[in-house]
Amino acid sequence: MRTDDAEFDRLVEPLRRELHAHCYRLLGSAHDADDALQDALLRAWRGMERFEGRSSMRTWLYTIATRTCLDIAAARGKRALPMDLGPSSERVVLEHAPLTEVAWLGPYPDGPETRYERREAIELAFVAALQHLPGNQRAALVLFDVLGFSAAEIASIMDTSVAAVNSALQRARAIVAERVPPPGGRPDDTRTREIAAGFASALERGDADALVALLTEDVTWSMPPLAQWYSGIEAVAGFAAEIPLGRCPSWHTEIVTANGQPAVACYLGESADAVHTPWSITVLSLRDDRIRDITSFLDPDLFARFGLPPAKP
Repeated sequence: MRTDDAEFDRLVEPLRRELHAHCYRLLGSAHDADDALQDALLRAWRGMERFEGRSSMRTWLYTIATRTCLDIAAARGKRALPMDLGPSSERVVLEHAPLTEVAWLGPYPDGPETRYERREAIELAFVAALQHLPGNQRAALVLFDVLGFSAAEIASIMDTSVAAVNSALQRARAIVAERVPPPGGRPDDTRTREIAAGFASALERGDADALVALLTEDVTWSMPPLAQWYSGIEAVAGFAAEIPLGRCPSWHTEIVTANGQPAVACYLGESADAVHTPWSITVLSLRDDRIRDITSFLDPDLFARFGLPPAKP
């Protein structure tokens, strides 16, 4: 007997958010995750008659979602951040154009109901590192280290052997360990909000000293889809003073969260009393109680996904 729409939705709904996050990890794009999850659930709906209960509904859905994501990843290629394309800029670049031919990594909006198995497993640095893995290694690492599936379960999900899964895990962990910086201490939620608020306030006030005081010595600032990025406190401070604090007339901000990390939605206006329009979602990666990486996604279309207004009066 075929499951009706209501029954299928009842079975899937508790898993929908975690399946979407799984698709994002594998694909590096919330938009691609939308497509992958929609496709995977359609495949699941069409295949419900073949679901015989030999595995749990969760395992079965993860099998379909993982295979769907690997198909999409093979067709669309990996996602990148500016530091994947070349070295950092030694001086402030004033003339620049977006690289539209690059498939850029995107941020993942958190909602009030968001819960992650491991917060660090959704952070930008981890998702960016995953993009450097072949599809089978990417999937094996996420399924085992993040979601807790056994090697035997992963072998079934990926239609391969346990030995192949263990080999993929070993190689994937080595590559990710090279690319994900040591975590350092993690500030508590109160301190995290204070750091994000301090960054936002310094931007709005044009206070370079206050902004620099929040940064680590090895801080980076990147702005996809621009290729230029800056590394080290001197280069980042020079960029901040010249461009966002010097040449941008007025900022309004709103604190949000993305990838389990503090983030600031930045609106830009021609003057303090002018309408401010969406400019960037800026994700702050922290080490101890300082900002280690600033990633400003210059895409006004992201604001709707974050549930943000289209302008600030």
